[in-house]
Amino acid sequence: MRWDAQTRAVTVCFGLVAIFSAYSYRLIYLQVIKHDDYTALAAEKHVHKQIIRARRGIIRDCHREPLADNLPVRLAIADGSHIRDPIALAQAIAGELEMDPGDLADKLTAAKQNNKEYVVLKRKEVSEETSDHVRKIISDSKGKLRGIYFDPDFVRVYPNGPLLAQVIGFLDREHKGKLGIEMAMQEFLQGSDGYRYSEQDRTGRELVQYRGQEKAAKNGCDVVLTVDLGLQTIVEQELDAAWAEYQPKMATAIMVRPQTGEILAIASRPTFDCNNIREATDDAQKNRPIVDMIEPGSTFKIVATSAALEEKLVTPDTTIFCENGHFQYAGRVLRDAHPMGVLTVHQVLAKSSNIGAAKLALQLGESRFYQYIRLYGFGERTGISLPGEIPGLVNPPYRWSKLDITRIPMGQSVAVTPLQMVIAMSVVANGGNLLKPMIVSQIVDSDGRTVANYSPEIVRRVVSANTAQKVVAALKDVVSKEGTAQGAAVPGFAVAGKTGTAQKIDPRGGYLEGRYVVSFVGFMPADDPKFTLLVLLDDPVMKQGKAFGGTVAGPIFAKIAKRVADYLDLQPTEPTTPSDSGTENKKVVSTLRSHD
Repeated sequence: MRWDAQTRAVTVCFGLVAIFSAYSYRLIYLQVIKHDDYTALAAEKHVHKQIIRARRGIIRDCHREPLADNLPVRLAIADGSHIRDPIALAQAIAGELEMDPGDLADKLTAAKQNNKEYVVLKRKEVSEETSDHVRKIISDSKGKLRGIYFDPDFVRVYPNGPLLAQVIGFLDREHKGKLGIEMAMQEFLQGSDGYRYSEQDRTGRELVQYRGQEKAAKNGCDVVLTVDLGLQTIVEQELDAAWAEYQPKMATAIMVRPQTGEILAIASRPTFDCNNIREATDDAQKNRPIVDMIEPGSTFKIVATSAALEEKLVTPDTTIFCENGHFQYAGRVLRDAHPMGVLTVHQVLAKSSNIGAAKLALQLGESRFYQYIRLYGFGERTGISLPGEIPGLVNPPYRWSKLDITRIPMGQSVAVTPLQMVIAMSVVANGGNLLKPMIVSQIVDSDGRTVANYSPEIVRRVVSANTAQKVVAALKDVVSKEGTAQGAAVPGFAVAGKTGTAQKIDPRGGYLEGRYVVSFVGFMPADDPKFTLLVLLDDPVMKQGKAFGGTVAGPIFAKIAKRVADYLDLQPTEPTTPSDSGTENKKVVSTLRSHD
């Protein structure tokens, strides 16, 4: 009996210990382990959760000048779980918020019915004075009016207005990038929002916030571009002047550092103001250097010429009979702008002979010629850090017609982007390497620490340095008195480049008579280039007659290049003569006699 009593007593004791241990563990679990979770849950039931907006990263140029910045503001927020009388509340504060009482009442009623805790009442910023007035109205109601808060936020501002608009981009209402760098670098720019809880007494006055129940915002990173704001301003000003003078359908200009692939300036027209996105048309938002496909015209002749030289099929002094401007091939006639007889390979490029370029491609054959087209990067995306880039259109040889081997060398039956064309010319300028274009150079966090550095990237070697040098010599003569782009000359500097005058494609088939896409792409100083620059206009209006690359795009190139030389403090390398200061009209008339 005694043993049974002891057993029962021990069993009861262990049972009590187990029960109290379980209760103790549950108490510790609830009060210690789950303390933060239940406190936050209680806070959400009784207090306002205030969102602390992360500062969006600033977009900067290469000199750290802001291109996209933030303006701190306050937003009027309704917490439906706190609202008692939405109609009375709307009538009391609508005037202060400059809102229609009926519209405001509808928003507040919907927030209360749906128990929504974060309803933005007004997208536009609210001043401190207005928020103080509304708080006073709520406080004076002695608890009858509740549920309105003013949370910190920001408005994205673009200090330079339309400058670099398509490249920078803009934000939607949710602070997400919708174009350009704002979109491409969203992951780095956006940061992550924080929060804190605050409580009000029955009179509407804010009490001490829930200490410990808050999460700090993590600010976004700054994105540093390769673009130089000074160079960008020069390019855009001259592009604006050309836009007004020639009234083209589209215009674009791109400046690149050929040795690194860094984009120094990039612009297109039409454009828009990033601060006023509501007035921006879809056409103005197009980042044309990477989304427009154009037939390049004679600028494309660098491909066949350099390929034939690289393959050692010809030398610069090799002669080619240019058929006196009339070359029949595959049942069709290919013409030059002006009849030419025997030309050297050097002269074929300098004088822009369509027939000479076609004969060089014929020596290469379809397969090798196509290989060099792809080596130059045509038919594939460049990989620039901007959204929406297209690869252009380069058909493989099995899809070529019998005529294409003679038409593609002069920039027909192939479509490229303006960026591809300026990068291809940079291959010649830098000694033969294709580089991936860079527009982002660095990402820096809010504490100034470097998150990422971007370095120049050589994609592949296209031609040897020796071949590139031979092509440069011919391109220098393009800007001479014997070439097609006298108007592109810059006094005191050797300029190398190529004109392009491509007939516009008729959507119904064939080409439009008298309608051209004109361009000039070149680099300066020719033997030690500090920049490569493309200027391109779609269907410019020219009073003197037909518009050509040498008469329209070349002089625009020269104006930009002269100002860039001053900006970069480049020292003249060539002697100047009195004729260098002659009128532009003389250059235009002379160039009209010899266009590409």
